[in-house]
Amino acid sequence: MAQSPTISRADFLKTSALALSLPLLTRFEAQAKPIKNVGLQLYTLRTDLSKDPDATMKRVAEIGYKEVETFGYNDGKFFGKTPQAFKEQLKSLGLTSPSGHYMPNQLKSGWDKIVDDAATIGQKYMACAYIMPAERTKADDYKGFVDLFNKAAETCKKAGIQFVYHNHDFEFQPLNGQLGYDIILKGTDPKLVKMELDLYWTIIAGKDPVELFKQNPGRFPLVHMKDIAKTEKKEFAEVGTGSVDFQRILNAAKIGGIQHYFVEQDAVTKGTPLEAIATSFKNMQKLSV
Repeated sequence: MAQSPTISRADFLKTSALALSLPLLTRFEAQAKPIKNVGLQLYTLRTDLSKDPDATMKRVAEIGYKEVETFGYNDGKFFGKTPQAFKEQLKSLGLTSPSGHYMPNQLKSGWDKIVDDAATIGQKYMACAYIMPAERTKADDYKGFVDLFNKAAETCKKAGIQFVYHNHDFEFQPLNGQLGYDIILKGTDPKLVKMELDLYWTIIAGKDPVELFKQNPGRFPLVHMKDIAKTEKKEFAEVGTGSVDFQRILNAAKIGGIQHYFVEQDAVTKGTPLEAIATSFKNMQKLSV
């Protein structure tokens, strides 16, 4: 009879440790899942939408996007369509619009109707997209926006919509010894006003998205998935082709409270915007939450 090979204590311990770790790895891998409904901020396709909105929206759906974030609401219409007509178009393409961008002047006048129109197309989030330079020359200007945002958010709440603020980099630049972003975060009601973190602008400003999540848990239901080119100019880049470690950020998604992920590329330097969003969509499939 052949003798069983002798196993040293060291080898036994190594083998046992590996065996014990395998179930843990399997469970971790099972928990990590691809992002189900990849979204697109339609501003990336603003030129295409101005020329042929119907064909452009169809192409977005064909690429595989399931959610779109609107911009440019004007005169009661979304890309030239009434809220009901736009809702029907989205449904026919297998799309939804959980979020939209709006400007500060819209928050100040006719906001009730705008909120009603957003609710009609199914939006659950309404974001203040941008603060004009002339409206943010001093710290007190941001304090004025705190009051405006809280008030606008109350109207949103009545319609079952969450108000959010979308950042650029200027909010992280010191103004009278304060950061506009901190003023907004600390001054607004955390339940009424959430944040849409733009990853490109946040990182360009020298801030770490993960640290912001940790400092303000649950405050970030939306993120803009935007990459930074590995060049001296640090241009906008397709998701997965630049320097941003998206997976590290998504690993903290639960801490931040992220619910929706929107691809956006403010400017496209290679190919067409449609080609750019196709590349980003493909690379989004490699990420997990």
